[in-house]
Amino acid sequence: MSVLEVSHVSKSYGSKSVIVDVNLSFEENKIYGLLGRNGAGKSTLLNIITNRTFADDGEVKIDSENVADNDSKLGLMYLMSEVDLYPNGAKLSQIIADSELMYGDFDHHLADRLVDQFGIDLSQKFGKLSTGYNSIFKLILALCLPVKFVILDEPVLGLDANHRELFYSELLDSYATNPRTFILSTHLIEEVANIISDVIILDQGRIILNQPVEDALAKTHSVVGPRQDVEQYTKGLNVVGRDNMGNIRANYVYGDLDDRPLPDTLQLSNFDLQKLFIFLTNQYEGGRPNEN
Repeated sequence: MSVLEVSHVSKSYGSKSVIVDVNLSFEENKIYGLLGRNGAGKSTLLNIITNRTFADDGEVKIDSENVADNDSKLGLMYLMSEVDLYPNGAKLSQIIADSELMYGDFDHHLADRLVDQFGIDLSQKFGKLSTGYNSIFKLILALCLPVKFVILDEPVLGLDANHRELFYSELLDSYATNPRTFILSTHLIEEVANIISDVIILDQGRIILNQPVEDALAKTHSVVGPRQDVEQYTKGLNVVGRDNMGNIRANYVYGDLDDRPLPDTLQLSNFDLQKLFIFLTNQYEGGRPNEN
């Protein structure tokens, strides 16, 4: 089983720390969501993983081998991002042929079907593609190349709602047909919440959450009721967010409720991944807990 390991990776640009002592392990045949605000360090981290950017400290390994300047290990990963690595004058069909020479077997049957579904003309030149079709073409490459780690950095950039839905459907179908590891880096959390199996939240270059989605959501608790009762019940718990609705208070707790008996005046439920992301990334904004 192939495992991609990130060990104590840090990266700074001048005095600004972009990635701070990140440790991650990506196991085979899972779909990971790498979530973070704009500027959180997601793209930098993915570029370090794929050897496009060099870390100041730490290392990246696949199956205990360092990926740096290791063609056999780098060939197990494909990073799709907004950065264009293909000549503007190259035809799409030629880019596919060149990619097959570089990576090996290419799933032409799947590519033909995706080209037809998305309405792409392979005789077109890469530089003539719109932003949306630029993303679509690179997504087709990502799904059809024979790699073990498919890394997608903001994959639906420029795609309309219909094309985004089509892409997510095709990703899941491709994963079911040919299981491998996907890493989706995105800020569109609601759209991927039901796709990813594991969630990683990166905030200001640090990992603040790394868990299976099911486990993370099981620790979310929305406590709603009269303000005084809510505050009394959640005293001493990890309250990550609050809402006020007139005399009604909602406190959002992440973590254990300590088996506290729930008063009749309160309602308890779980909240979703997007709310959890917002609360956790807001919690220490400006260096102190955010009190609403």
